[in-house]
Amino acid sequence: MHFDFAALMVLATVFTGAVWALDAWLWAPKRQEKAEQLNDSLSHLSDKKLSEAQEKAIKEPILVEYSRSLFPVILIVLLLRSFLVEPFRIPSGSMMPTLLVGDFILVNKFAYGVRLPVINTKIIDVSNPQRGDVAVFRYPKDPSTDYIKRVIGVPGDRISYYNKQLYINGEAIALENKEIYQGVGSGIGMSGAQVKLEDLDGTKHQILVDRHRPTINDEYIVPDGHYFVMGDNRDNSNDSRFWGTVPESNLVGKAFLIWMNWDSANSGISWDRIGSSIE
Repeated sequence: MHFDFAALMVLATVFTGAVWALDAWLWAPKRQEKAEQLNDSLSHLSDKKLSEAQEKAIKEPILVEYSRSLFPVILIVLLLRSFLVEPFRIPSGSMMPTLLVGDFILVNKFAYGVRLPVINTKIIDVSNPQRGDVAVFRYPKDPSTDYIKRVIGVPGDRISYYNKQLYINGEAIALENKEIYQGVGSGIGMSGAQVKLEDLDGTKHQILVDRHRPTINDEYIVPDGHYFVMGDNRDNSNDSRFWGTVPESNLVGKAFLIWMNWDSANSGISWDRIGSSIE
């Protein structure tokens, strides 16, 4: 079963806010009225016992107390997560060497427009994805699953991929051979792949190419309102070459920072990746 955290946050915000509001408008005045009535009905008690009885009558129920305390916290988290920044964890090696298994990243939620939580309706248009962006989106085949890939093609582009070389609108994208990759932790299986520096409209980033793995040779036209995406680990990525393009409505945001890495296969935290920007 898919766990929809955004929906849970919205429900929690509505519930705690409603409880707090009902208490302020309805229940608290009744408790105050009851406490004042104790002055007459318990006038025979000592001042100390009368005061204790009034405090007990006024005291908030535990549900109200927790709702009043949690509502502003939940609301702030919901607003930050929905409209500003959302954290994600990288579960696979499809974006190696840019992103490794266990990377915890931050995603700019307003980069591609401000959307309402849960229903994902865009209310403010900000900008469109550019070639080279590392974007998070809802997987078109299963929108309950978030994917992260690099934007390769924008609407109207003709994307070709032949013999592990990328072409956009008939022009070969510049590649520069770098070192042979030496993987660590969960990514050790990619050791021996060729690291290449790719220049995509001025966005220079490293990709992995495994000369021993077969590849798909094909050509694609990006429809209006869609984007063509690929993983930086070109021979180990489930991307637009296999299932098609990403609709604009499926976009979640632009990844921009690695704030932590935890890979149990690599002795836990990789301190050198903390705070790294995502290119």
